[in-house]
Amino acid sequence: MMSDDAGQMLMVYDDPSDQRSLSLDDTSSTEESPDETRLSLESTNDVVPYIGQRFPTHDAAYEYYSEFAKSCGFSIRRHRTEGKDGVGKGLTRRYFVCHRAGNTPIKASNENKPQRNRKSSRCGCQAYMRISKVTELGAPEWRVTGFANNHNHELLEPNQVRFLPAYRTISETDKSRILMFAKTGISVQQMMRLMELEKCVEPGYLPFTEKDVRNLLQSIRKLDPEDESVDLLRMCRNIKEKDPNFRYEYTLDSNNRLENIAWSYASSIQAYEIFGDAVVFDTTHRLTALDMPLGIWVGVNNYGVPCFFGCTLLREENLRSFSWALKLVFIIFAVRMGSLNGHGAFDSYNCNCTQMYMHRHARAFLAFMDGKAPQTILTDQNMCLKEAIAMEMPVTKHALCIWMIVVKFPSWFNAVLGERYNEWKAEFYRLYNLESIEDFEMGWRDMVNSFGLHTNRHIANLFALRMQWALPYLRSNFFAGMTTTGHSKAINAFIQRFLGAQTRLAHFVEQVAVAVDFKDQAAEQQTMQQNLQNICLKTGAPMESHAASVLTPFAFSKLQEQLVLAAHYASFPFEDGFLVRHHTKLEGGRKVYWAPQEGIISCSCHQFEFSGILCRHTLRVLSTGNCFQIPERYLPLRWRKISTHSVKLLQSSPSDHAERIQFLQSMVSSLIAESVKSKERLDLATEQVSYLLSRIRQQPVSTQAIVVHFINQVQATYSVVCCALKQVEDRIEAVLSKSQYASLQ
Repeated sequence: MMSDDAGQMLMVYDDPSDQRSLSLDDTSSTEESPDETRLSLESTNDVVPYIGQRFPTHDAAYEYYSEFAKSCGFSIRRHRTEGKDGVGKGLTRRYFVCHRAGNTPIKASNENKPQRNRKSSRCGCQAYMRISKVTELGAPEWRVTGFANNHNHELLEPNQVRFLPAYRTISETDKSRILMFAKTGISVQQMMRLMELEKCVEPGYLPFTEKDVRNLLQSIRKLDPEDESVDLLRMCRNIKEKDPNFRYEYTLDSNNRLENIAWSYASSIQAYEIFGDAVVFDTTHRLTALDMPLGIWVGVNNYGVPCFFGCTLLREENLRSFSWALKLVFIIFAVRMGSLNGHGAFDSYNCNCTQMYMHRHARAFLAFMDGKAPQTILTDQNMCLKEAIAMEMPVTKHALCIWMIVVKFPSWFNAVLGERYNEWKAEFYRLYNLESIEDFEMGWRDMVNSFGLHTNRHIANLFALRMQWALPYLRSNFFAGMTTTGHSKAINAFIQRFLGAQTRLAHFVEQVAVAVDFKDQAAEQQTMQQNLQNICLKTGAPMESHAASVLTPFAFSKLQEQLVLAAHYASFPFEDGFLVRHHTKLEGGRKVYWAPQEGIISCSCHQFEFSGILCRHTLRVLSTGNCFQIPERYLPLRWRKISTHSVKLLQSSPSDHAERIQFLQSMVSSLIAESVKSKERLDLATEQVSYLLSRIRQQPVSTQAIVVHFINQVQATYSVVCCALKQVEDRIEAVLSKSQYASLQ
């Protein structure tokens, strides 16, 4: 038994609030006889604690009482101790209480710190078990010296008690599995389902909940932000060592802490060179690890598949940060090419100026995309971002992503419109897709009147910004089809794939790389499937077969739709062009201007400018004018069957030497085939190739790096020659047309 001065011993509370709310000292909880204890219990459980019950350690007693509590429908917690290990008699007494013992502690209010206002489950329950340390024959043991099982609250059913925090545990094995799943970027719900299948348990019967998994992942992310930044930079350096074509740049603040960082992969930079004419810059997400805004550059390739260009993490969403991020794709061409003089050597003055410029603006980060600014950029509505685009990309058309607007509609209009919400949404989409500005503005007024939205501030804001999102105002600009609902969903799904990653910031760069690689593989598979499909010609027109041989199946299907529709239109000479309208209409129509000698055609509907695909109106005029092939300038490179074979060859390893030679032979064969078509072409090709050959003969032999360098030179010269040949061909055609010898073309 305990000594009389036990009450004077050191008391330690596991929860300080219990000192005020619950008192279970000797005066309030005397020892009970085993009989009295059993009479006070209304349970037939075989493991009911009793006075005098012995345990080798206090942890064993806790586990025993915990199992008893679980079988009864409650959980327990450690309440207080008497004594302390290593001091005097050491630890002599412990109290375990019901999880609802005590009362809600009163927290001091702090104006600078928001209160969570969480509800407490404590209700002053007096159920407890007290154990005391007894030493007999030199062997200490713990005995139950107090026990009460009278609760002032309802006990839980067996299928409910498992949700109590005390019984929700994640084993070390399960933690490892969760962290592995997190690195793949799958959601917590998917993790739970996978583990249920692995453990062969029914849904919801794992020993932990979704909330526990989220708390675990959050605790892992609750690291020192500075340590996270160091790990992130170390990860980027490691990737750079493995892949020299990986690019990343960052800025540090005055305290030498990470401020902004951006990165891109070799395949992304290569894709941007061809498909960076229209991009989406999505800044609507935040990376939880450091609570930093995340900017993602995305576009669409020639097969209509979303492609990734780059990522940036910013400390703050302000003008300075956005300006830094936008320089990812915008720098004058002099940074890459202007510092080369006429002899191919670096001009030291230009080089030094370039270095100074780049150091002022986040060093080499500005050269990520080699100075090519997009024609159009789609973003969310953000005033700082709008100002940054106007400052850094003055010639780039800035528009708002329609899906970033539409996603807010339920919160804006659902309650206002009620049952008419879906009807209004259909009308909005109809107006959004109109061609005429006049029709849009008239239809908008009718829509506002019909749905009674005159005083709605969201409607007013949308109309004020209409020139940045409504298609009638944007059709003169190229968007690569990214304004359609289908492309919007595909791009958003692609972004969400790697945003689902639930792990540390340092791993995020790798997770994005995995998502990009997965998307690249999916795109290659989709490309293969498209190319394997038999092209079905629907009109039999020579223009159709010509387009099918040049464009990707995705782009050709868009052009083919217009070709089929063109047969339903009539064209009439009108002023200096043509008036084209549907054969069932007697008024209206589209104005088409065609200059056959210059090879220029345009339509007032601006579809080619908007999508890169000729419209049915221009195709009707070309057909009427006995044009059997679509002019080259109206088959954009970004929609053609472009092979990245040459780019990959130039970046390949020395073991691909034979393949490089084969590629060079292929280019030379193409050069000869194009050159012999006219005397002017042959003279130009002979001049350029002679100059290149003389330079090659001046260089040393055998070094692989030199081979790669001159293959680059050959490719560059080949491009120049092709461009020059095209100019010569255009001039010849112009001369022949003026001489009325069109049959010689």
